[in-house]
Amino acid sequence: MIPRSYTVVPSPIGDLVLTGDGTALSGLYLQRPPRGIDPSWRSDARPFRAATEQLAAYFVGELREFDLPVAPVGTAFQLEVWHRLRTIPYGETRTYGAIAAAIGRPGASRAVGLANGRNPVSIVVPCHRVIGSDGTLTGYAGGLPRKRWLLAMERGEQGWQQPLPDAVELPLPDVAEQPRGA
Repeated sequence: MIPRSYTVVPSPIGDLVLTGDGTALSGLYLQRPPRGIDPSWRSDARPFRAATEQLAAYFVGELREFDLPVAPVGTAFQLEVWHRLRTIPYGETRTYGAIAAAIGRPGASRAVGLANGRNPVSIVVPCHRVIGSDGTLTGYAGGLPRKRWLLAMERGEQGWQQPLPDAVELPLPDVAEQPRGA
């Protein structure tokens, strides 16, 4: 198994947890990674220099498209959806149905929603740009205030320059959290 690294990067929407194998970004989480930080991972910011620089430029409105190698882990369907998400232009949105149609599965909008919700590389794979069929903002793993902020920032709407009031630093353990009773 390839050793994994992680780092925590501050942002206007709260701390971001980046994970990777030294060559590609495998996770960008707005909260803790779903399974926590594995004890075998090492805290090391060096493999994430390009990602950190690009995120900083993105958050001040200077970067519109990320140029980072990503290696999300998922099913073939999820990978197809996540690849399609990267084609949504900066500042624009698409519906779950439009994504489903674009991948040749027009009846799979709910499955697209599930895949979107499991996207492990938030922001770089812009799942925040997907909205409901009626144009409303729908679920986002980082919370709807973050989704609203990201879209407002990309559209250049007034007020986006202010950090979210609930943007907090994440206290991350050095090792994965153990299940209760373990």
